[in-house]
Amino acid sequence: MTKKMESALVFWVFLLPVLVAFIMVMVIPFILGSYYAFTNWTSSARVDSVLRFVGFENFINSLKDPSFLYSFGITFLYTILNMIVINIVAFVLALLVTGDLKFKNVYRVGFFLPNLIGGIILGYIWQFIFNNALPSLGSIISAFDFLSDPANLMLSKPNTAIAAMIIVGTWQYAGYIMMIYVAAIENIPQELIEASRMDGATPWIRLKSITIPLCAQAFTVTMFLTLVNSFKQFDVNVSLTSGGPSTMLMGQPIFGTELLALNIYNTAFISNKLSEAQARAFIFFLILAIISIIQVNVNKKKEIEL
Repeated sequence: MTKKMESALVFWVFLLPVLVAFIMVMVIPFILGSYYAFTNWTSSARVDSVLRFVGFENFINSLKDPSFLYSFGITFLYTILNMIVINIVAFVLALLVTGDLKFKNVYRVGFFLPNLIGGIILGYIWQFIFNNALPSLGSIISAFDFLSDPANLMLSKPNTAIAAMIIVGTWQYAGYIMMIYVAAIENIPQELIEASRMDGATPWIRLKSITIPLCAQAFTVTMFLTLVNSFKQFDVNVSLTSGGPSTMLMGQPIFGTELLALNIYNTAFISNKLSEAQARAFIFFLILAIISIIQVNVNKKKEIEL
């Protein structure tokens, strides 16, 4: 056996377990799910083994459902705002912990730690903060007495509840994104920084002309990660708001903070419309794939411009 054949054999021996797992966990469920999206699959259909092909009926019903349309719109809005806030906060934190700051490694660990907390636990912690801690603070400090009014609870209205989800998402995820920016900033040649200082460049000029352009690749990665993470948000949505409070759309009451992932879950396991939920998941996949590809291509072009 030649050395090239030995290398190829070793390559496939190490790749095969991962490849088999990927096919079993990702590829096969995706193919089966795509098939079930065109059937009348429900829990009773599974038990009775009676499946009937219904074409695009599940897709049409999903697109006619006000709750699904609202979930798509609110998820898109949440994703845009979450991406902006997380990346701004993470980049500012990265600038702080890469500067002349004492104990900056301690701060890096502190900012990263919230990312290690599970989303379900995190949601319940912040639910307690919004519903109990902040009103108690308002009752103690007169300047914040408006917080003690039940009508002003952040989770009591859809708009403020979405803002609360963004706050929680930023607190959890900004530290992780910060580490990517830290790696990019520390890879900037110090000769450029020193040369710009000798030329009299202000910190703002150095940031705009050196730091941001040389971190362009990091922006592509972080925006992709925050985009996908925001679109797929589920655990914090469940534990923090459970989709509430309710609102009205097209004359029907719907959940005001029910993001797409939670809407798909509720359609499948609360309404027992498994095939329709699978159709929504398929639409979700297509939309996320298209938006992700567009975002990466746009950022790649920006990298060249910068």
